[in-house]
Amino acid sequence: MRPSTASRVWYREPWPWFLAAGPFTVVVAGAITVWLAVKSDDGLVADDYYKQGLAINQVIRRDQTAAELGLRANVQWNFDNQRVRVYLRSDATAPLPDTIVLRVLHPTRAGADQAVTLRGAGGGVYDGALLPLRNGRWLLGLEDGAQTWRLMGEMFAPRDAEVTLVPQPV
Repeated sequence: MRPSTASRVWYREPWPWFLAAGPFTVVVAGAITVWLAVKSDDGLVADDYYKQGLAINQVIRRDQTAAELGLRANVQWNFDNQRVRVYLRSDATAPLPDTIVLRVLHPTRAGADQAVTLRGAGGGVYDGALLPLRNGRWLLGLEDGAQTWRLMGEMFAPRDAEVTLVPQPV
């Protein structure tokens, strides 16, 4: 008896497909990785990190000034209409500023950061509007327009509808 020498064509054999599956999977995974990298470009959180490092003493002084003035702020969020209200208190007799700046900073995505000037409504109450916030952790900074003091804190949107900001310990 003679064995059959007739063979099937290559694409009907399982082995070529099995061997090609590995490189094909790597090419698809590489394409997905490139797409994700382009779509979610984070950039640098701080472009001038060196200058910020040199200016750390000024930042420490702002925290000390806030502590000396006995400043505390209660920030209340209304996530439904994107409004924010700040109740600012001071132990000092110095008058409170007419406007303050609230910075809402995302820890990793600088493009999501916001800064809004809040107008005083009297009695240490300030109101303003923000753009919608993504869910998650946010860093908050409150300062006067002249940047002589600052209060810091953090919140988790939309869970935290009320946050207290205090001077950072030095």
